[in-house]
Amino acid sequence: MATAFKAFLNSPVGPKTTHFWGPVSNWGFILAGMADMNKPPELISGSMTAVMCVYSGLFMRFSWVVNPRNYFLLATHASNESVQLYQLSRYVKAQGYLEKKEPEAQQ
Repeated sequence: MATAFKAFLNSPVGPKTTHFWGPVSNWGFILAGMADMNKPPELISGSMTAVMCVYSGLFMRFSWVVNPRNYFLLATHASNESVQLYQLSRYVKAQGYLEKKEPEAQQ
């Protein structure tokens, strides 16, 4: 057990590196998004939520191609992408973008 823990401490993605602490700090975005699920959708910023979706999408790609491959970062941004897409869907529904428009009568 001590050998496995020591190997984790000294690994290229262990707690002595930014490959570990970057994803840990990004869990704040996920927790904040989850906390906002119970708030009214009128309070959601559509542009900021869209930016967070793009941000997480880009960093999921980065975490896959970086050497060593960072699965913790990938899981973090996949989780954030899920939360932000849900928030974006709430925003879109609240703004009425998905409602069917009645065709205007021709005069």
